[in-house]
Amino acid sequence: MHIGIIGLGKMGANMRDRLRNAGIEVTGFDQNPDLTDVASTAELVAVLPAPRLVWVMVPSGAITDSVIEDLSQKLEAGDLVIDGGNSRFTEDFKHAALLETKGINFVDAGVSGGIWGLANGYGLMVGGKADQVERAMPVFDALRPEGPREEGFVHAGEVGAGHYAKMVHNGIEYALMQAYAEGYELLDKRSDLVTDVPGIFKAWQRGTVVRSWLLELLVRALEQDPEFEDIEGFVEDSGEGRWTIEEALANAVPVPTISASIFARFVSRQDDSPAMKAVAALRNQFGGHTVKKAD
Repeated sequence: MHIGIIGLGKMGANMRDRLRNAGIEVTGFDQNPDLTDVASTAELVAVLPAPRLVWVMVPSGAITDSVIEDLSQKLEAGDLVIDGGNSRFTEDFKHAALLETKGINFVDAGVSGGIWGLANGYGLMVGGKADQVERAMPVFDALRPEGPREEGFVHAGEVGAGHYAKMVHNGIEYALMQAYAEGYELLDKRSDLVTDVPGIFKAWQRGTVVRSWLLELLVRALEQDPEFEDIEGFVEDSGEGRWTIEEALANAVPVPTISASIFARFVSRQDDSPAMKAVAALRNQFGGHTVKKAD
């Protein structure tokens, strides 16, 4: 199998490497000349055997729109485009409709794993027609973690379902990180009583009900900077948390914990706090997201 990838940033480049390690031929395109395999999307399309499979891994919004529009002009009927970025699920309907006018297939893929995906694999949630999902299964199997397929991959439903599942996943992630971060701040506040905050989180990694990969990453962050002295308590949000809340409102589903976590991020942009330093550190640990350095 031969696949094209457009977008070779933190995740796209690692995905290219993981696919190649699994024996899949990959041609990647990126505007950065130090990363790209070809000079243009036209060259990318030319080197891929028909019917082509192109994975789009660029920032959501206008950039994804422009890439999909470009591919709609260059690909042929029977080709398949997979959007693996963090697009809002409603955008999938628009992209699928545009490509369908040219006979080009579309699958949306919610991808989790961040900068650790190269070594550990990526959790995949995909939406689209069953025959197109099956067609791309060798790619999904190469990207997902080792073990039973159903524990790292799901065909979530029709077009849009993959990104919808990823949106909810990230909403839950917001709330989990906030809970760990608030616990960190409370422990840190009682330094007169508690003398080893990193050690407490480390001790929770086995046998406790709050153990998780996020907890492991928090321990890692604390080992690197026990007081988060080098991090400003400023936390961005990439959109999925907001979209989750908007969907909850539209469907009358109460999500008070997720809502509180996104509002806490807004507060972080006004006041520095130990809890939001912990959230910033966690985002950096799993996704390589930029942190604001403390003065």
